[in-house]
Amino acid sequence: MKNFKFSQRMNAIVVIAGLLLGLLLGNAPLYAKSQSDLTFEPEDWMFHSLVDVEEVARHVQIPVADDVMIIDARPYKPKYIKGHIPGAVSIPNTTFEDGVERLPEDKDTLLIFYCGGLKCKLSHKAARKAEKLGYSNVRVFAEGFPRWMEVSGHYASVSAEYVAARMAENDVVVVDARPYKPKYVKGHIPGALSVPDTQFDSLSAKLPRKKDFPLIFYCGGLECRLSHKSAKAAIELGYTDVKVFSGGYPEWKAAYGDDPDTTIMVEAGEVEGSIDIAQFQDILENKPESIYLIDVRDADEFAENSLENSINIPVDDLEKQVEDLPDDKPIVFVCPTGARSGESFYMLQDLRPSLKEVYYLEGGLVFTEDGTYEIKPTE
Repeated sequence: MKNFKFSQRMNAIVVIAGLLLGLLLGNAPLYAKSQSDLTFEPEDWMFHSLVDVEEVARHVQIPVADDVMIIDARPYKPKYIKGHIPGAVSIPNTTFEDGVERLPEDKDTLLIFYCGGLKCKLSHKAARKAEKLGYSNVRVFAEGFPRWMEVSGHYASVSAEYVAARMAENDVVVVDARPYKPKYVKGHIPGALSVPDTQFDSLSAKLPRKKDFPLIFYCGGLECRLSHKSAKAAIELGYTDVKVFSGGYPEWKAAYGDDPDTTIMVEAGEVEGSIDIAQFQDILENKPESIYLIDVRDADEFAENSLENSINIPVDDLEKQVEDLPDDKPIVFVCPTGARSGESFYMLQDLRPSLKEVYYLEGGLVFTEDGTYEIKPTE
């Protein structure tokens, strides 16, 4: 029994001595988990300290903690802008010296580098460069971005350039997860759909029916969690192509200007072709310029009183002017009862079916003597 205990102690001493010797020589492989826990066999050229996807996920939080930085060593274009781990910053290995200023001042900060998978050497090279600069807590996620995306529930973050390109191709729905008031109405990415995260469950029906249709969520920037929460909720609903524009509206404004958007996504009412009355009232109060408002009453009725920003095209004259109607904003027809406005809606379906964003007010539009108005649902 004594000999057995002595043997155990000697084995432990030998192991510890070997590790210490390796550390002194600077070539000991260190892993966040034991090498046997990794799902691959590390190559000789790999960085000496590796982490797995679970360890990376533990540090992916919004906002990113001050004591950690996740770094994408792939080229900014086309790789990083098309998809990266949420919260990761871009410091490509090929231009590492130019990106050094983005590294944290605290040399004890945990740095996790990654690139394109087990065959990609960029993250390992960048990690060694960081270590030479004196950073003492450097790791490499060798399985990289491909492994990140393999995990159920994970999604990618994208950059402003990617969002703009996809919107130009008109094959994506961009979703603003911020509150409708005051954030969305003050300014948002052109064409973005308003689905506030706090109302996601009740408004998720506004999302595309096809669960493979691309969705990009955004909110108020790198410190904002709303878009990430909504993205996770969409994935739970079965959507399979979900991304987050982490830089959000602040990054969009920095890249493409600070002009407020004048378009809006119109919510349909219960009756075919109708506009949601509550949203219509909100548009009139806060953003009347976001729609093309056409009053189809007779000219004498329009002269007595009318809605701000509306124009008059009597329903009897509409057919002659149908080709002149714009297609850059939603069109909304109004009248006192919904009869003439509804007739105008169906007229456009027959005469100019290419116009998709066309609605009418299915309700009673009543003007008072002092010029104010009231909208009453039809019975």
